[in-house]
Amino acid sequence: MREYLLTLCITAAVTYLLTGPVRKFAIVAGAMPEIRARDVHREPTPRLGGIAMFFGLCAGLLVADHLTNLHEVFSKSNEPRALLSGAALIWLIGVLDDKFEIDALIKLGGQMIAAGVMVMQGLTILWLPIPSVGNVALTQWQGTLLTVALVVITINAVNFVDGLDGLAAGMVCIASAAFFLYAYRIWVSYGIEAAAPATLFAVILMGMCLGFLPHNMHPARIFMGDSGSMLIGLVLAAGAISITGQMDPDAMNLFSGSERNTVHQMVPVYIPLLMPLTIIAIPAADLVLAIVRRTWRGQSPFAADRGHLHHRLLEVGHSHSRAVLIMYFWSALIGFGALSYSVNNASMWIVLSVVVLSAIGLVLLLLPRFTPRTPRWAERFVPPRYRRSRTAEAEATAPAASVPALAAEVGETAPDHRAPVRAGVSGVNGATAISARSRRLEQRKAGSSR
Repeated sequence: MREYLLTLCITAAVTYLLTGPVRKFAIVAGAMPEIRARDVHREPTPRLGGIAMFFGLCAGLLVADHLTNLHEVFSKSNEPRALLSGAALIWLIGVLDDKFEIDALIKLGGQMIAAGVMVMQGLTILWLPIPSVGNVALTQWQGTLLTVALVVITINAVNFVDGLDGLAAGMVCIASAAFFLYAYRIWVSYGIEAAAPATLFAVILMGMCLGFLPHNMHPARIFMGDSGSMLIGLVLAAGAISITGQMDPDAMNLFSGSERNTVHQMVPVYIPLLMPLTIIAIPAADLVLAIVRRTWRGQSPFAADRGHLHHRLLEVGHSHSRAVLIMYFWSALIGFGALSYSVNNASMWIVLSVVVLSAIGLVLLLLPRFTPRTPRWAERFVPPRYRRSRTAEAEATAPAASVPALAAEVGETAPDHRAPVRAGVSGVNGATAISARSRRLEQRKAGSSR
């Protein structure tokens, strides 16, 4: 466990320290698009955060290769090299998209090629555990198609959910934490070495997300872009493929004792094997709903819109931070709920706890405009958004028509009167370095048009 913690800390530290320089590079390189109709943020923000995350991945793999116990993962398996090859390819495609906005079909082809590269190096699904049937061996073509499909679905699911500050990185971090505990238990408790690569992938993925989150929390100073969202989606899929499609379930001795014939008895046996799929439940649901919604409207499945789950939370009245926390809550509930059920499926307390927490989550969804009031004496101990401002007190005592005037008196702007800020305007999340450059580019374009 100490070596995993060291790998986690090194990955997080490298990602965190490189994100600042990468942000400056993204500003200079012009990877800072204008505000689009579907965007939630109102100030142009640099992308290319995936560059720092990729180097964090490389640092984590390099450190793990030089540790005593984790070195066996590299000597006995080719999966880390397969992951690095596929990650490098998908990362390069993401960087090009963040800068030049490449076509969606080209990105889809690149995702399939990256998955094929991993398959050629041995990271593929060999068999599937099917209830009441047992292990079903797959042919080479079946395993390849299933692996590519899982990688593409996971990448796009994570990419679709990347719509709010800190949302994708936080949800993937929570999912990878639950996945790490599951894979580590299989490796240590059951002594199955085939789970070691998935355990390493999960802890490196946690470090990548934890190192990037401080720069990406609302208000974000940098976005991970497609170079980051597709990268963490591929790493997440690689762990699921490694532990689901290559580990022999019979090695866990789940079928010792009497034969289990009924469906009720068979389901708990296969719940642990389906754990990697539960960690992408919310992103996958968002992906399916988006495809159905766009197809129903006669649009392309790749056409962007504002109908994702996080957009719905904002529309019903939740704030940006609260919408992100609600998505965190549901991701943790599904991931850790499945993990708890896999450890002890006979306990009714686990089922009752999941039901109660689900009810709490539904109540939170129905209270979008509820803001807790903090006493005056406790305001110094809470974040600024929970403190009473002079604007809020003036709004409570003044007519609605005078709210903009009162907000102007205290130096604030009413929420309904805010306008998006164009790229190149000073004060864009600290990105003042591009103001003069943007004006020169506009003058150059104007001169060329004449």
